[in-house]
Amino acid sequence: MILPMLIGVLLLGGFAAWFSERWSPIAPRWVAIVTLTVEALLLVLPYAVAEHVDGLPSAWFADFYGPWIPRFGIGFHLAMDGLSLLLITLTVLLGFMAVSSSWTEIKDRHGFFFFNLLACLAGTVGVFLAVDLFLFFFFWELMITPMYFLISIWGHENRTGAAIKFFIFTQVSGLLMLLAIITLVLLHYNSTGIYSFDYFELLNTVLEAHVAFWLMLGFFIAFTVKLPMVPFHTWLPDAHTQAPTGGSVILAGVMLKAGAYGLLRFVIPLFPDAAHQFAPVAMTLGAVSALYAAVMAFAQSDLKRLIAYTSVSHMGFILLGLFSLNLLALQGAVITMLAHGISAAALFMIAGALQERLHTREMGSMGGLWPALPRLSALALFFAVASLGLPGLGNFMGEFLVLQGAFGVNMLLASVTTLVLILAPVYALIMIQKAFYGPPSQHSPLPDVGRREWASLGLLVLASAWLGLSPQTVLDVSVPVLKQEMQNSMVMER
Repeated sequence: MILPMLIGVLLLGGFAAWFSERWSPIAPRWVAIVTLTVEALLLVLPYAVAEHVDGLPSAWFADFYGPWIPRFGIGFHLAMDGLSLLLITLTVLLGFMAVSSSWTEIKDRHGFFFFNLLACLAGTVGVFLAVDLFLFFFFWELMITPMYFLISIWGHENRTGAAIKFFIFTQVSGLLMLLAIITLVLLHYNSTGIYSFDYFELLNTVLEAHVAFWLMLGFFIAFTVKLPMVPFHTWLPDAHTQAPTGGSVILAGVMLKAGAYGLLRFVIPLFPDAAHQFAPVAMTLGAVSALYAAVMAFAQSDLKRLIAYTSVSHMGFILLGLFSLNLLALQGAVITMLAHGISAAALFMIAGALQERLHTREMGSMGGLWPALPRLSALALFFAVASLGLPGLGNFMGEFLVLQGAFGVNMLLASVTTLVLILAPVYALIMIQKAFYGPPSQHSPLPDVGRREWASLGLLVLASAWLGLSPQTVLDVSVPVLKQEMQNSMVMER
């Protein structure tokens, strides 16, 4: 029962936060904190009592099944392995960060804001646990709708257009995924006479090569829109720029990882031959995304828009690693998911803190902030160099493993992608130079980082350093999963 509780606690906490505003405008914040604390305690239990689940491959250590629509083979089937554990842990951690960054920024409708925030987290946790494809699609949609409200109600000056663009992109791609799911289920029914949306049943579906390719492409496009990948990335800079800080933290730190998770969990194992056939194209798109977004990043004057493009660039690394289809690159992709979630969330929190103090996101209106905000400036420098891949921090470890794994598969693409390691310092240091050095702008006295912000960002500093200096724990948790996925896709380690 622990797995459904991980989703239920967040949903119930969201409703509790919504209704608690009747008694106090600050109550929803504390309800959200208590909810996430309970969630964190529950998350420890599946791994602490992990044991092999009968009927599932060895990498899975927690399972829950309940009937839902048995006539069509739809069940409430949740399962957890090391990959879902790591991503849900990241979700809970960044949930705390989103609440912290929204503490004083949100001025009205606090209850509804924290309801949507927790509902978005509940949908994300459901995505990482669902092993019934209809249930997966249900949580995919549940994850998207609250984010639309977060952007459209509490966003900035052009929030309505950004929210609609986000919703259209994700809904159209979600519809494509639903069509692919239904087609796969019908083909499975034609060959077995049994309706089933269960992931483990559909793994064994025999498909003709051309059919498998088109189904794989439907899943691939849906997940790479969410990732996002060039040319499907255009919704992301607008959404990030207009979203409230808490929304940007969840969007960059967690929701983008749902796209990468879908590629690793569904696309590669369900359609192994098609994935192998398509791998050179996917790797090329990953390299193009990494380079294009890095170039676009240092052309931006809006701080949040710059950080948004860095996210697209890092997602290109992940796509390159996933379709290198070897254990080393897959491990690098997983570490990059976690490391980018930490560093991007922190940078958006810093951007939100600056906007709250200066009432602008334009770096041209900043400058000379280091003497006025020394602690916030030092934290910004730390996460800027983390984002550019400083050795000893998590982003470097992930990118190094991706490039090393990809080099053995496609030397040219891996070599071209290493150019990002030159471009990343350019945009990161330009950001620091424009905002914190240079001629001082005329600002009234500004409050530096307070205890709440210091505790939140300090925790992310420790997480990034731990991931870079001691990644073996993450590797140990993820290796059984990745080996299992490679076995499902009949990929031999290169």
